[in-house]
Order: sequence, then C-alpha cells, then structure tokens
Amino acid sequence: MSYLILSPLNQFEVISLIGLNAPILGYLNLTLTNLALYSCFIFLIVLGFHVYGNNDSKLIPNKWSLSLESSFASINSMVREQIGVHSEIYLPFIYSLFFFILFGNLISNVPYSFAVTASGIVSLGLSFTIFIGVTILSLSIHGIKFFSFFIPAGTPLILVPLLVLIELVSYLARAVSLGVRLFANIVAGHTLLKILSTYLYKLFSGSLFVAVLTLIPFSIFLALIGLELAVSLIQAFVFTLLLCSYLRDAIELH
Repeated sequence: MSYLILSPLNQFEVISLIGLNAPILGYLNLTLTNLALYSCFIFLIVLGFHVYGNNDSKLIPNKWSLSLESSFASINSMVREQIGVHSEIYLPFIYSLFFFILFGNLISNVPYSFAVTASGIVSLGLSFTIFIGVTILSLSIHGIKFFSFFIPAGTPLILVPLLVLIELVSYLARAVSLGVRLFANIVAGHTLLKILSTYLYKLFSGSLFVAVLTLIPFSIFLALIGLELAVSLIQAFVFTLLLCSYLRDAIELH
C-alpha cells in the first residue's frame, strides 16, 4: 500500500471528486473527475486569456494582446506553409487545439495539479478523432482515388501487395503515434520530476552538511523544470505541426 501512495505514477490517476447517484431513467450516475475539472479549467483560462487580450476597444495593445497576435501569426504561418491555400478552413481548429494542449501542458507543471495531456483518454482520444476526421476528409475529397495513397507511384506490380501492407500499417499507426508522442513525453518528464523532488526533499531533511551538498543536484532539478516548461511548448507545437502534415496528405494525397 505504501508503494501505491508514493508511486510517481499516482499523479496521473483519474479520480472522482464529486459523485451523484439518482434513480432517474433506471439508474443515473453523475461524476465530476479531476480530468473533467481541469479540462473545464483549461477551457476557461484559454477563453479568459483571449478575452483579456482582445484589443478591439483599446488604442494601445497590452502585452497579452501582443503575445496573442504573435502566437496567431506564428500558427497562421505554419498552417499556410504546411497546408497551403486551404489553410483558412482549418486554422480555427488548429489554433484552438494548440492553445488547449499548451495550457494543459503548462498547468500540469504546477505542483499538485493534474496533467490533462498525460491522460491516455485525452491524448489518444484526440489522436483517434483527428485520424478518423482526416480520413473522412480525404475520402470526401478524392473518393476512391484515396486508396492510391497506399501505392507509391512507379511501384512494380510484384511489390504492390507488400508495399500496400507497409503503407497501410504506417497510415494506421498515425491514429496512435500522434497521441502517444504527447502522452509519453509529458508522463516521462513529470515522473522524473516527481522522483527527483522526492529524493531532494529527503536530502534537504537530513543534516545541514547534506542539505548544503544537495544544492548542487537541486540546481540541476531547477534546470529540468525549465526544460519541462520548454517541452510543454514544443509538444503543443509538434502536435499541431503533425496535424497540419496529416491534413496536407489528406488534401494532396502525398
């Protein structure tokens, strides 16, 4: 039991905060989990950030407005370069997804908070949903021509079955790889910080001499925290960049 309490993976557990059981429609169970609470919290923060940074009624933009404009310009440039002329249609979705993942990653760095993006339900749910949506989009644009995506041009007839199998497995792997990349990086980073913080706390609780010596690994720990903050931004960018790449493949069949 003590192992479960001190487990660094315990921070990723989805738990029920408030539950309501009512004999309505046979049986109704309403539960508010930490995952749902933090998801709503992230939504409100993103919404509040954009409302506060709205510059329509201000003559001089504040720092939040400038940061939003810079973020929008960067994402818009990335989407245009990756997708091309059709980018305007997908920009709102990609922009919203970027900020949801970014704030989810950043909030998870706050001590004793919950990492929404470290939940397989969220990361793999986004991954599977995007994969299905991109596939439906490609089928609606190209129809039966979509299946030529699995046969590279100029492939000898004898190699077609093997290459189709390889390309099909590679394509289906997108449904998992997009979410696993986000999930694995956040879990690995938070688990490492949890383990190091536990050992540093025990070292600081010892003698004065040991506590002074612990300042050296503690400085490394602070550097890892900074690295984890950078990873939060990088993973949000990589997730949206790969999404743009998948959309481009769906539109152009490359």
